[in-house]
Amino acid sequence: MKINDSAVTQKESISVEFFYNSTVDRFKIRLLNDRVGFDRLIKDPNLHRPGLPLAGFLELFSYNRIQVFGNTEMRYLNNLSKEKRFLALENVFKYEIPCLVITNDHKPLPEMIELANKYNIAIFGTEYTTTKAIYLLTDFLDDQFAPRLSVHGSLVDVYGVGMLFVGKSGIGKSEVALDLVERGHRLVADDVVILTKKGEGILMGAGTEIVKHFMELRGIGIIDVRSMFGVRAIRFQKRLEVVIELEVWDERSDYTRTGLDSSSTTILDVEIPHIKLPIIPGKNITVVAEVIALNYLLKHYGYDAAQVLQDRITSKIREKNKDMNRAVDYFEHDFE
Repeated sequence: MKINDSAVTQKESISVEFFYNSTVDRFKIRLLNDRVGFDRLIKDPNLHRPGLPLAGFLELFSYNRIQVFGNTEMRYLNNLSKEKRFLALENVFKYEIPCLVITNDHKPLPEMIELANKYNIAIFGTEYTTTKAIYLLTDFLDDQFAPRLSVHGSLVDVYGVGMLFVGKSGIGKSEVALDLVERGHRLVADDVVILTKKGEGILMGAGTEIVKHFMELRGIGIIDVRSMFGVRAIRFQKRLEVVIELEVWDERSDYTRTGLDSSSTTILDVEIPHIKLPIIPGKNITVVAEVIALNYLLKHYGYDAAQVLQDRITSKIREKNKDMNRAVDYFEHDFE
């Protein structure tokens, strides 16, 4: 199985105004000059520290990135004369810089305020250290520019394992998710799941801003899981770890019996374990889903039941022990 990647979206830019509004409370960002340059666009998720450009080397100046002034840059500027400081800053500010962030609670120099207002560049400040500020801002920008994919399904946190239920419309994805919530697990999103690629091998799932934790049940209508089951029954995002494809039982289909040959699906170039689960009358899909989650955790911690059983069988064959009629040695008495 391969989920259709044709609907992948990715932001090409965000405005400085969006950047400021999104980080002002989260990262204690504050505006240090006039409200200028808010319509400029940030097109690169990386940050740049302009130490060399301030010293006059501009050949490799990544001016299209957010510029970060830390202790090194501010101390260097403070050691320059007023004329040289003005010239060094103007050589940098005359480029189309999206915005500038000063860390460690440093106060902007008068020349910085003057030139930033002149060239329409917003100056922001934060009390965080340079290392922490770069970490937080990079994570924020990576999230904004990350590839996203909308998937039709239900994402549930089962014993800490993010499980995405997919399948044809009407197969019962929402009903399985609701049953899991009733058993104490947590709904992340139903119907429309937004998957975001974080790093090389991590997919984070979340719902849409409008739908969030609402759920549609055929024959009943729309319900609000958070209002009905409480805040313990939901979470806003979860890493996707297993994809469960629900389908009507088909005797011609090939379903795994041992679990030795695991299959996977590719989503946004990330390999995710994939389990095809047949729907038949009387089968408790909810309990099976819980078992899948627990089995996934066991494998994660190094225990594979299918492999252990195979090793036992192989060991017995090698010992050429033919007395394999019973699992325990007893006669007629009902005791162990």
